[in-house]
Amino acid sequence: MIPVVLGTRGSPLALAQTKMVMTSLKRAWPSRNFEIHIIKTQGDRLSENALNPGEHLEKGLFTAELERALSAGQIHLAVHSLKDLPTEMPKGFVLAGVPQRADAHDMLITRGEKTLKELPPHAQIATGSPRRFAQLLRQRGDFQIVDIRGNIDTRLRKFRENGEWSGLILAAAGLERLKPNLSDLLVTPLPFEIMLPAPGQGALALQTHADAKDVIDLIQAVHDPVTAAAVVAERMFLHALGGGCQEPVAAYAEVQPDGLLRLDVIAWLFGESEARSGSMMQQIDEAERLGVDLAVKVSQ
Repeated sequence: MIPVVLGTRGSPLALAQTKMVMTSLKRAWPSRNFEIHIIKTQGDRLSENALNPGEHLEKGLFTAELERALSAGQIHLAVHSLKDLPTEMPKGFVLAGVPQRADAHDMLITRGEKTLKELPPHAQIATGSPRRFAQLLRQRGDFQIVDIRGNIDTRLRKFRENGEWSGLILAAAGLERLKPNLSDLLVTPLPFEIMLPAPGQGALALQTHADAKDVIDLIQAVHDPVTAAAVVAERMFLHALGGGCQEPVAAYAEVQPDGLLRLDVIAWLFGESEARSGSMMQQIDEAERLGVDLAVKVSQ
């Protein structure tokens, strides 16, 4: 029986995530063979180089090469960070599975301060995300935002080398999966009331051909319906705003104790300086409608 080949980006985090998926698949299907094929994407190459301030990479730059490898039969399954996957996929592909989500929080990395309020006046905070940038300034308008690029290890190295920087923002999921050395730094979760995550943050996307029934059946062993419903609501909110919206957009959905799915969002639309935010709940099987309805409400 030929092995099932998982395709992944060339970054250390992407490889770690794909190894996690492969381990789960091997546990579920011990008689099947699985392999990993690494593909360095255009997004990986560009993110390693300096960009102009305010210049950001389109999501498709991190996924297009993997989709081409799927089309060419080089891989059977592409493993993406869900937040990198565009809300519209090329014809013939399907999001066949979403494993259980990791922690979706953003983390404040400092040399001793526990909260944003404790940082000194005009503190310099490093982040490459417009979403984080906008929410930080919403908390304190005196913050000076430093644009930073590279993988997690690169960002941590730059933070340690630049003593004038007071803070660095990184995703909890990446730190959890890579487990870098943080013994000399303080790592504090930012509450969702302060920093909502990107749509799909902390979740993985397992993409394959729509007609690859064997692969789709295998993936169901690692698929988590609750996570899937949450990220569908978040992605449909983003999609309803324009899909590849370049404005800062944050969204997080979670099942409540009563079983309803709650979606919280914040977005800066149409070049506006003021944020638009909102919250809405629906039945979990109405996740798509929830995202669209809240997008309409926020846009009005």
